[in-house]
Amino acid sequence: MDIKPHHCVVELNQVKFTWPSNDKPTLDIPSLSVKRGEHLFIKGPSGCGKSTLLGLLTGIHTATSGKVSVLGEALSSMTGSQRDKFRADNIGYIFQQFNLLPYLNVIENVTLPCQFSSHRRQQVEGDLIVNAKALLDKLHLPSSLLDKPVAELSIGQQQRVAAARALIGHPNIIIADEPTSSLDFDNRSAFIELLLEQVNQANSTLLFVSHDPTLEAFFDKTINLQQLNQAGGYL
Repeated sequence: MDIKPHHCVVELNQVKFTWPSNDKPTLDIPSLSVKRGEHLFIKGPSGCGKSTLLGLLTGIHTATSGKVSVLGEALSSMTGSQRDKFRADNIGYIFQQFNLLPYLNVIENVTLPCQFSSHRRQQVEGDLIVNAKALLDKLHLPSSLLDKPVAELSIGQQQRVAAARALIGHPNIIIADEPTSSLDFDNRSAFIELLLEQVNQANSTLLFVSHDPTLEAFFDKTINLQQLNQAGGYL
């Protein structure tokens, strides 16, 4: 069988990461691979290295030793600006605090990644605003809110905007960092179902980080970072 070069979207080999001020590594991961199209649930208590791992996968941090490969590219061999461009082109990120720009309206926030990445913009068929509106509609955001500053939206509504911003332009990888921590269980479940539906439509791979074990059932693969991480390190 002919294996495509990017059959695995993420590969970690003997990866260690140590903060400059620490003697011991925060992360020590012998091996981790994520296949294209997978929905991966990364669980573990606060302090087990989840945020540090996401920093490595997005190129914000570089491994102290070992190899971090994303979409077949070794992140450590890139310059900082190359990593920034790679991240903007290939990774949609849903932050725990959403990180929306409060002075921009909903549509302006959603289309932001396409201002930073011409590659993401080229992935959008037709008019960018029309696409953004369609995505928000699929995520069940009322159309009456599209021109409102995001600061006026509820937490659940802001979360949908953050998801649309991550999904626009069909990035290869969607990373969600504790994006449901401020929602009640019913809203969490509804949001994850919508997110998975849209991730599938975009043909993206989803890495979903959470310390909430009740969400695990939605995903086809789980890793427990506390068990995987040989460092036993704390942030």
